[in-house]
Amino acid sequence: MTYLDYQATTPLAPEAFDAMVPWLRDQHANPHSPHRAGRAAKAAVEVARAQVAALMPAGGRVVFTSGATEALNWAIKGTGHIGGGAIVTQATEHAAVLDTVAASGRASVVVPVGQDGRVDPQAMAAAVRETGAVLAAVMLVNNEIGVIQPMPEIAAAVRPLGALLLCDAVQGFGRVPIPEACDMVAVSAHKIHGPKGIGALWLRDGVTITPLLHGGDQEGGRSGTLSPALCAGFGAAAVLAKARMVEDAAHAARLFAAARERLAGWTLNGSTEHRWPGNLSVRRDGLDVARLMSDVRDVAFSAGSACASGSGRTSHVLRAIGLTDAEARSTIRVGFGRYTTEHELAAALDRLVAAADAQRMAA
Repeated sequence: MTYLDYQATTPLAPEAFDAMVPWLRDQHANPHSPHRAGRAAKAAVEVARAQVAALMPAGGRVVFTSGATEALNWAIKGTGHIGGGAIVTQATEHAAVLDTVAASGRASVVVPVGQDGRVDPQAMAAAVRETGAVLAAVMLVNNEIGVIQPMPEIAAAVRPLGALLLCDAVQGFGRVPIPEACDMVAVSAHKIHGPKGIGALWLRDGVTITPLLHGGDQEGGRSGTLSPALCAGFGAAAVLAKARMVEDAAHAARLFAAARERLAGWTLNGSTEHRWPGNLSVRRDGLDVARLMSDVRDVAFSAGSACASGSGRTSHVLRAIGLTDAEARSTIRVGFGRYTTEHELAAALDRLVAAADAQRMAA
């Protein structure tokens, strides 16, 4: 099996696995217990917290969560007490943002994006002014089409108006620098070769949000017993991501160029210039993606976001950039990164192209 679905999840780094093993096999203490074993577990958690924080802007704190979905829910729901509570976001956000905003019952505006998938910072500012919004939520790198939003320009446009800026950095964390002007940042370990089941919310100093989970308040605003193993794995993955950021980006760019060459004639979705190169969203007229996935079962790729697979609906992201339902249904997403070789990518893409060509010939 050739794994080309890096946006859904990434392979666990050996270094992250090794960091977790002692806490799974030998050291089982609760990190919130006061005895020596508990203090040792707490120390491991704090080391991991510092390792994750090293990829964040200065002047804030990292709070561990069960994942980015919890972090985003907490950031959005936790700002409801501020002012009128209105929210502004944009049309290609992840469902963890759009559905949470809709479920909040608060006044909200979803700003459209251009055909390149990028939102206009001034349109975001206009929506903040119109609603008196207290929160603007914008993702850094899109999970379906890889487009990078103009976060510094958005921050400059909305923060002087009094809105906090929440950044869903799940797809960008450890790959591109996190913009300094964010007020809250949600991240997930399993997108940077760490374990599933843990993420974090970074809060700028002075930002206070109401708790989402109540109980022991172990994380200072977030309740629940932490897993030292998951924290250690997340921390090790963050250390590796920081050390390899330039190298990983260059590798992804080489793979992207090679993939584009092999997929000549396929149409790229979203901005060509402003994107993470490890995400290749392309379409081919008349392509039956379900049949393609059946015909090439030894290649793991996506017909869209894994988070919405099985819904039967075309991607809201692809609709937002102006694609028709037919164009959206003829789109595939190929994701690659650190552990993908050029040879295996080329071989997998050749199989996809051959199967797509066979479809066309049989039509």
